[in-house]
Amino acid sequence: MNAVVAIDNRLPSMEASRLSTLERLVDGLGPAELYWIAAWSAARAERLQRGDASTAVAAKAVAGQLTILYGSQTGQARRVAAQLHARAEAAGLAARLVRADAYPQRELAKETHLVVVISTQGDAEPPDDARGLVEFVLGKRAPKLPGLRYAVLGLGDSSYPQFCAIGRQLDDRLAALGATRFAALGEADVDVDAVAAPWSDSTLEQARQALGTSQPARVATLQPVPHRATHTREHPFHAAVLDNQSIVARDAGRDVRHMELSLEGSGLSYEPGDSLGVWPSNPPALVDQWLGVLKLDGEQVVTHEGRSLPLRQWLSRERELTRLSRPLVAVLADAAGDDELARLLRPDQSAALAALMAEHQPIDLWRRHASDWSAEELVAALRPLVPRLYSIASSRKAVGEEVHLTVGVVDYVAHGERHWGAASSFLAQAGDEQSLPIYIEPNERFRLPQDDARDIIMIGPGTGIAPFRAFVQERRETGARGRNWLFFGNRHFSSEFLYQVEWQAALRDGSLHRLDLAFSRDDAAKVYVQQRLREQGRELYAWLQEGAQLYVCGDANRMAKDVNAALIDIATTHGGHTHEQAREWLSDLLQQGRYARDVY
Repeated sequence: MNAVVAIDNRLPSMEASRLSTLERLVDGLGPAELYWIAAWSAARAERLQRGDASTAVAAKAVAGQLTILYGSQTGQARRVAAQLHARAEAAGLAARLVRADAYPQRELAKETHLVVVISTQGDAEPPDDARGLVEFVLGKRAPKLPGLRYAVLGLGDSSYPQFCAIGRQLDDRLAALGATRFAALGEADVDVDAVAAPWSDSTLEQARQALGTSQPARVATLQPVPHRATHTREHPFHAAVLDNQSIVARDAGRDVRHMELSLEGSGLSYEPGDSLGVWPSNPPALVDQWLGVLKLDGEQVVTHEGRSLPLRQWLSRERELTRLSRPLVAVLADAAGDDELARLLRPDQSAALAALMAEHQPIDLWRRHASDWSAEELVAALRPLVPRLYSIASSRKAVGEEVHLTVGVVDYVAHGERHWGAASSFLAQAGDEQSLPIYIEPNERFRLPQDDARDIIMIGPGTGIAPFRAFVQERRETGARGRNWLFFGNRHFSSEFLYQVEWQAALRDGSLHRLDLAFSRDDAAKVYVQQRLREQGRELYAWLQEGAQLYVCGDANRMAKDVNAALIDIATTHGGHTHEQAREWLSDLLQQGRYARDVY
């Protein structure tokens, strides 16, 4: 049902044709979007009502425009930047929102007020959509910027040693180029809003003062009729489980699930390449481990930041139990008085810290570095539990009001104890009678080409195959004319060839044109997808030279880097490039959007 508003009768009337056009434009928008339009319209009206001074004001607005740039891999930086942009416009500021790869770099020298919201991926890597901008700003061609006032918000994950490294590098570099901060550097952990919200408040206030707007724009009074809210990260939809089955053999050694969830009644939509956000609960057995190791009572009520819950509920639904972070290591080292653990926090020990965080869960450190903890201290020390993102494995054109996932279940023994993943265990145990809190996270840079005659090359080992199942379904349903080439790899052909029957059917019906496979444990010599890429290098390079788009999905730490190296080798071997030219060629494909990565 569309939102209905009561409009002040004293407002001037609108021609019927224009009103009809306006109604068509806003049809289907949710309350948040309609309120944003209302605020933007009010700000525009106020500027127009300034009469004879409008020309001077317009000139000042252009000269004092606030540019908000974002670089985002998972959508968090985009979300924060979009919220800041909407608030800036509602406050009467002239502001524009630009994705980093769409920003004309020559304009940097002309900027007067700039906000950058950017994430750091893995080991101090920029998001793919910001690689070009970061290289430009950090490089020799960056201009001097004495007239620029700026603010940077870095997003990251403190489970990586170089937390928010890209944000720090940009903040330092802009200052070195002569620019002046109008807000201090912000560094947000996975609980993004805990830092992003107050940072945005402060930055917006500083921007308003710097740009001469001390008060927000007046907004016309609108009285909305109650309307069902759009389902978002903050207000997820509870999706019924339609199917949950293992798609590997019993002797595979690990479980991979195919899941189908109902979106009926949600109003949610998605495109191939988008992700599904899932709000998990920690496994009950893991919660029991924590209570046992720390000798705490799960029924004890703990009050933290104004909320009172039993400790078991804090640990089940509210706190991160499976991912280590640098701050947590520091807190534990201090509580235990452990010099060896504290030593890992030194800058020269970053490799050792990275290894610790990759190989251990928090409970492992609590076992090894014992100390007394109260329930209140534990809840305060642990990070909030945050949603997990899964690449969507279906096309709505093929499955209707459903969304499908491919989930690798984390369940293993290490250091003499059983370990679980939070979200994957939560999903693996979901039964037919259960509903799961979910939302859609768009991925603008991981889309099928608009030209359906363009060829695509998909590289997705393991569960990285998920979005390419969606791609092939979509291209089949739309009758796309371009060819589809898939590279898939896993450990064993007989037990871990995910969606084998579907790929064989796709080859028969022509919706998949080529399939190259790499199973690393079937022979004495391990074979991975990057080796298959090199073997097919001549034809792969030819496809790319003819305009094909290239997609990679899966592990960021090893696979994606190995694939990137293989592509550079292919360009040097079959394209006649030097190594540096090959790197530039691949970087150019990335900037064009013809080399897209969904890596994690």
